[in-house]
Amino acid sequence: MADQIQGSNANPSTAPAAVEGRKGSLSAAMAWMLVLSLLLFWLPVLGMFIAGLVGGRKAGSVATAIAAALLPALLVAVAMFFMATVLTGMPVLGAIAGFGAGVLVVANVVPLLAGAVVGGILA
Repeated sequence: MADQIQGSNANPSTAPAAVEGRKGSLSAAMAWMLVLSLLLFWLPVLGMFIAGLVGGRKAGSVATAIAAALLPALLVAVAMFFMATVLTGMPVLGAIAGFGAGVLVVANVVPLLAGAVVGGILA
């Protein structure tokens, strides 16, 4: 009986809970990146890099980390483009304003993406 108990706990790395704990989550990575980037806004580049690093580790892989960094930025840029176009009443002016907002979003994604790649490698 003691051998069975000891044998089942002998190698915890093959236990299902240990394998599931290492698996990353896209939504958790995006949430961590969002919360940390909001909390660390006062560190212009370093704050976004730290948010990407933590989010990349939560993602579990480089591909998931890149998706977690780029997907929200893409959605925000598209939403800003359409909202600016609709709210101004002048489609050309709204498109220019939306494009400007999209450029600002992409500029903030560069350090976040760099941190996400490093975090994905470290995961």
